[in-house]
Amino acid sequence: MMYNWILILAAVIPAVFLMIKVYRADRMEKESGYLLRQLVIAGILSTIIALIEEKIGEWILSCFVPGNKLLYQIILYFVIVAIAEESSKYFFLKKRTWNNPEFNCQYDGVVYAVFVSLGFALWENINYVLSYGFSTAIVRAITAIPGHACFGVFMGVFYGLARKQYNRGKKFSSKIFRIFSVVLPVLLHGSYDFIASMENTMGGLYFVAFVIILFALSFGLVNISSKNDKYI
Repeated sequence: MMYNWILILAAVIPAVFLMIKVYRADRMEKESGYLLRQLVIAGILSTIIALIEEKIGEWILSCFVPGNKLLYQIILYFVIVAIAEESSKYFFLKKRTWNNPEFNCQYDGVVYAVFVSLGFALWENINYVLSYGFSTAIVRAITAIPGHACFGVFMGVFYGLARKQYNRGKKFSSKIFRIFSVVLPVLLHGSYDFIASMENTMGGLYFVAFVIILFALSFGLVNISSKNDKYI
């Protein structure tokens, strides 16, 4: 019993650490604890939708494409997994925040998207760790959890821009930014999973390089978005 609690803590702590970092970077006006808790719960709920979509998508894909083909891997990671997970996060993100009066600063979009993404990662990580053990917690603490946070950063940057344009009456450009807030995380997520699936030395090197670049860009975006935040 105690061992299971240790595993759960190992799964949860990295996500909480990243949530705190993004929250503290909010210079203008801190979001309420109630809303942030709702966003974490929304992220957890999004795992259910994503799981159902992935199971159905994998079943359909296996009916038409052999599992040992490169095409299978590309469709699985870029079309099925990435779209299912990022679109489910976005669905709850928009439902909970788009018309919320607290959404009054551009950086809020980053906070909201990252909290939803880390809610998703937190629940996903608990399930992985309880199934595969502490070593899985260590690996995912430095890869998968920050990875979801990074996808959330890219989603949130464009989501915040979309809300700003919407407030200014520019609904077409707002829609374009909302499309980007889903498409870009999908491409990054698909690339992350596809590269991680490569079973060779070069694949491992590519993965390390991709993760370093992804993390660096995300931390840069958080800092820039925080420093240039303004009311919308």
